[in-house]
Order: sequence, then C-alpha cells, then structure tokens
Amino acid sequence: MPFETEMVEIRGVPTRVWKNALPSLAALVAQGRSHGQQTFLVYEDERVSYDAWHRAVAAFAAHLQSLGVAKGDRVALAMRNLPEWPVVFYAAVSIGAICVPLNAWWTSPELVYGLNNSGAKVLVCDAERLERIQPHRGELPALEHVIASRLDAPIQGATRLEDVIGASPAWSSLPDAELPAVELHPDDPATILYTSGTTGNPKGALGTHRNFLSNILSSGYVAARSFLRRGEPLP
Repeated sequence: MPFETEMVEIRGVPTRVWKNALPSLAALVAQGRSHGQQTFLVYEDERVSYDAWHRAVAAFAAHLQSLGVAKGDRVALAMRNLPEWPVVFYAAVSIGAICVPLNAWWTSPELVYGLNNSGAKVLVCDAERLERIQPHRGELPALEHVIASRLDAPIQGATRLEDVIGASPAWSSLPDAELPAVELHPDDPATILYTSGTTGNPKGALGTHRNFLSNILSSGYVAARSFLRRGEPLP
C-alpha cells in the first residue's frame, strides 16, 4: 500500500513514518527524470522539461563537488523565483550538502548574518542579491565561492552560473549524466531554513531528507482521502 506506515527510531525516539517514502531527495530527482520532455516549470517565456532540469542538476552537482563541496557543507541560495533555484537546491542536497535558502527580501546585513550563521561555503545568487552582498565580502570569512546568475556584466570574485551550466534554454543540451554517487540516508540533514526573526535574529531550523519526502507523501495522502470521503474512486 502506498500510504503504509511503520515505526522507526530517529535519534532515539520511536517515530511513525511513511514506509514507502523515497529514501533521499536525490532519489526524488532521479524519479523526476522519468517524466522526460514533460514541462517541469514555466518562468515567463522560459520552459524547462524534467529531462533538461535533471541534466542541469547533475551538471551543477558535479561542479559543486569540483569546488570541494562535500557532505555536510553549506550551500547558500539567495535569488528570486528563477528556474535556476530548483537546479541549485536539488544539486546541493543530492550530493549531501545542506542547502541554505536565504530570504530574497533580506537586506545586506541580514544576508551577511545568514551566510555567517550558517557557515556557508558557497553562495549561489542572482544579480540583485549579489549587489547587496558584494560590498560585504570581507565580512564573510567562511564563504569560498560565489556563483551568480543573470549578470549584466562580469563581476570580480563571482563566477557566472551560465558559464557552468548555461542558460535555461541550453539545459537540454547538457550531458545526460547520472547524479554523483553519494551515500545518503533519510535522516541526513538537507536544509537550514531561517525563521522570520520577529523577536530577534532569525534562527536556522535544520530539516532532513525525510522531512521533505514525508511532506510529499502526506500531501498525496490528503488528496486521496478527499476522494474517498466523497465516495469517488482514486484517480
């Protein structure tokens, strides 16, 4: 049964979990690949298929590894809702890195705080966020690499994301490669998400692969339950 549960021990606590959830976010990326040329996302006049997205994720994951990013390292992500966002996110978590999405509305001091607090080794951002960060690079001792998308002109100290994986229309021409082989477990950390910080500095909340994958299956369960409650067959 797809919605079967079981008891497992997580950090010493007996916990009921979905038995058939995928084991990692890398497995989710691999599963998404099976949708081929179906549309994965739409951004203005840009269209990205599942296949093109997978190619970009695999290419950027390999690039992160070439920069020395390893399991447990932090990769910060600060940009508006661009097609690059899910590429960077899934590339980072697929190699066991911890992705740190930072609020795109944050000011320069807030972004500096998030980068330092998370210990981010790599920052991937868009041009607007880079403009806020660039004057403060000297305040970020742990930050080794900055990769920026959609720059109007080259900026010293930042690599253009398009020089690594190309712009979204070119992703379908990237090599049809597998994701890098990294041993991942459901309760490995995957993200640090920051709270709103209404009463003080935002707090980083650690999320695991299981957290995200459980939410996906839970959403499917809620949808299935709504059909059954109406006496309708499952689609």
